[in-house]
Amino acid sequence: MSEDAFRAALSRLAAGVVLVTAHDPEEAPRGEDAGMTATAFVSVSLDPPLVLVSVREGARMAELLERQPLWAVSVLAESQRHIAGRFAMKGRVSDRLLFEDITWTRGAASGAPLVGGALAVLECRTEQWVPAGDHVLVVGRVLTAATPTGDGGPLTYFRGRYRRLD
Repeated sequence: MSEDAFRAALSRLAAGVVLVTAHDPEEAPRGEDAGMTATAFVSVSLDPPLVLVSVREGARMAELLERQPLWAVSVLAESQRHIAGRFAMKGRVSDRLLFEDITWTRGAASGAPLVGGALAVLECRTEQWVPAGDHVLVVGRVLTAATPTGDGGPLTYFRGRYRRLD
């Protein structure tokens, strides 16, 4: 099977879009925040409350999550397409620039950025780290969960584009 055929088949599965964030206290001088857009995010268990996110092996976020067990997830609203696009950029753009002009607060449990206006925010602690092909599956125990706005529809990704539900 070709990579193109596999990618085309999976592009027909609509997925919610989230921003995964973490705070790296080791970065000088005051620590640094990092984030990545993800569509491979699912709930795993209600008891205990677990979620899973897939992260590309070798990505800055994978390196950070391997040494920093606390992280957060912001479920993006359809009006936050610009945030998803910004954090989906490939390469090592300065994370400080990525968070510029975005409303966010620091999570009390994780220290990670929580996006203002998100449909839901979760703070997590890594429970399992599972290598899977060219990605790692990070299973996190949810420490806190909130639905700060509840307004608007979710941002979705389908056939290679961000979409809105009608």
